[in-house]
Amino acid sequence: MAHVDIEQLRSRGAGKSIAVLTSGGDAQGMNAAVRAVVRMGIYVGADVYFVYEGYEGLVGGEQYLKLAEWDSVSNIIQLGGTIIGSARCKSFRTREGRLAAAYNLVQHGINNLCVIGGDGSLTGANIFRAEWSDLLATLVQEGKITEEVSQQYSHLNIVGMVGSIDNDFCGTDMTIGTDSALHRIMEVIDAITTTAQSHQRTFVLEVMGRHCGYLALVSALASGADWLFIPEAPPEDGWEDFMCQRLGESRSRGSRLNIIILAEGAIDRHGNPISSNYVKDLVSKRLGFDTRVTVLGHVQRGGTPSAFDRILSSKMGMEAVLTLLDASPETSSCVVSLSGNQALRLPLMECVQLTKDVQKSMDERRFDEAITLRGRSFENNWNIYKLLAHQKPAMTKSHFNMAIVNIGAPAAGMNAAVRSAVRVGLSAGHVVYTVSDGLEGFASGQIKEVSWRDVGGWTGQGGSLLGTKRTLPEKCMEKLVQQIRNYKIHALLIVGGFEAFVAALQLTEGREHYEELCIPMCVIPATISNNVPGTDFSLGCDTAVNAAMETCDRIKQSASGTKRRVFIVETMGGYCGYLASATALAVGADAAYIYEDLINIHDLTANVEHLTEKMKTTVQRGLVIRNEKCHQHYTTEFLYNLYSAEGKGVFDCRTNVLGHMQQGGAPTPFDRNFGTKLGVKAVQWLTEKLQESYRKGAVFANSPETACVLGMNRKALVFQPVVELKGQTDFEHRMPKEQWWLRLRPLLKMLAKYQTHFDNYITGKVEHVNRRSLSVESGF
Repeated sequence: MAHVDIEQLRSRGAGKSIAVLTSGGDAQGMNAAVRAVVRMGIYVGADVYFVYEGYEGLVGGEQYLKLAEWDSVSNIIQLGGTIIGSARCKSFRTREGRLAAAYNLVQHGINNLCVIGGDGSLTGANIFRAEWSDLLATLVQEGKITEEVSQQYSHLNIVGMVGSIDNDFCGTDMTIGTDSALHRIMEVIDAITTTAQSHQRTFVLEVMGRHCGYLALVSALASGADWLFIPEAPPEDGWEDFMCQRLGESRSRGSRLNIIILAEGAIDRHGNPISSNYVKDLVSKRLGFDTRVTVLGHVQRGGTPSAFDRILSSKMGMEAVLTLLDASPETSSCVVSLSGNQALRLPLMECVQLTKDVQKSMDERRFDEAITLRGRSFENNWNIYKLLAHQKPAMTKSHFNMAIVNIGAPAAGMNAAVRSAVRVGLSAGHVVYTVSDGLEGFASGQIKEVSWRDVGGWTGQGGSLLGTKRTLPEKCMEKLVQQIRNYKIHALLIVGGFEAFVAALQLTEGREHYEELCIPMCVIPATISNNVPGTDFSLGCDTAVNAAMETCDRIKQSASGTKRRVFIVETMGGYCGYLASATALAVGADAAYIYEDLINIHDLTANVEHLTEKMKTTVQRGLVIRNEKCHQHYTTEFLYNLYSAEGKGVFDCRTNVLGHMQQGGAPTPFDRNFGTKLGVKAVQWLTEKLQESYRKGAVFANSPETACVLGMNRKALVFQPVVELKGQTDFEHRMPKEQWWLRLRPLLKMLAKYQTHFDNYITGKVEHVNRRSLSVESGF
């Protein structure tokens, strides 16, 4: 990892030419990646060329290679598919085809190639690079290029970005398009659930995934599906009897529907395909249930990209250009990857080899090994699905009572966390209580014992079904202690935002005065503001960014239609600028005003001048995002008046305050699965602490390590004591003192064509990929 010096970048980028192409199956987010490559390339002084129609265009030549300009990629970030086209090219698989491709690149002075596609496309690029010297030698022999030209372009630099909705490429947490495909799937499942409940139907949903079951697995986990078929884990022989028994038991307990999710590549233990129609006929004949099949097909590839895919692609596109600038004949071809919130550079062929090893394991019926090779995150998803899908009686009663409470403002994903926490607690033999209406409800005794079925269907519901308040323990400490004593509560799980963190801190400090508070406590961060110390991401912030993004997309469309109009959009977030910055990056905003990056009158003047110049181009609209507390005096109204006055005669101005719509709506797939994982991990940790602190028939836990925030730190889920996090917290402004996402600000400014510095940006480091690295526990 290294910090970036912009002047050095420009000295290395000047005079270079970069070609970008998309190949193989399209994936939402490819356009965002193309946009970032083009703009970062131009920003550092390079020429950037579009290669239309993938490798077909590389072989085809002149008519397919076009020089890109800054405005060529305006207004494409929200579009699905790829504006430069994609095609599978048979001729590129031949040496003659690659010879033609090499000639076409050299003719345009290009020896830097960025390929966005799947493992086949990236493997082809690596073969092309390995043959490059021989191809140029052949072109010299044939008299098509001179020896001087051959020496000038003596080596080809390759960088790859994986665009695949299947998320089947080893080494990267998420590939471009996967999150958007999950959005499409969950939209269908949510819609089908309502009609299935009305008619007491069973639905068999077939999703994409010929060789990889990631989409099926994560959508099953997010929807609480009754049964799941994935190619990496074929069911045991006799599965038909087991499945029908499970479905029958579910109905007998009062369920009005069953959801079965099947990856298109599902097989049995002997390699025979399992089709959706076979499963449908089986359920209909054996159980007599009204059963229907829905095959999602290519709808999963379509639609607008999610916020996650837009931001992921933008980060990877910028990193891809930096990788090409750092490349030399000695460096291996790299894939730009994501590890938590940090970009990485992975040796291309190491990733390809491990991806092939997965398929080899499946072909040889070594399915446990195939799941392991998919990575720890895939394996965790599979184990959590098996844990939560069906009720399993606890082997023994634990004699421990656990309470779950929501504190603070509602956030999408809270219910998913509560559901998984309740079910894991019951599986461990605990008595699980849920508390209504936050600590106010706790103090007044709104405490209820819950069963497995009580939390059925909670995963996809937004808000807080338990109810939540901002009340802190200091307002009702005596009553809280009394209720803990009355219900003999041995562990406490708090799901909420900054107030939840403060509440846990106050309860921990109260241990000096109340022995009842000497119990294990865990906080699951859940807030749209993403301002809880101890975690990179909080539950609900992904849903909020998507909600704000969708509204801004519509606003941009309106502004494009009316021309010469600038919108100022206000987001929530308190003093924390994450929501404003992430939304701005996802929609391609011209500026984002946040408290952490203080603005002054010179900045505002520069923004007005920037938008005035922009109105002279083909893109005659502007979008400015303002965090609600970015500045005491530069309010939304002030900015509106300033922009209106200074832009008079050039553009007019409108405002839009998004308000509480950012807290509402169904959780995104990310928040459903993140919440599910956090709930499981939290209760497993609480159970461990209960066992450690159980002495002579009582629980006594008063060490700092027994009251923690569970958060994501890069790619691992970690527990950090609340008393240690106290020193890392700005309590006045309700946020951590250091925030990782501020490193994204230079990317945001660069993509909007502002002169900026990259002092805070850290380039990705090269990491090798092997079986051992895949076993490192990762987050979502």
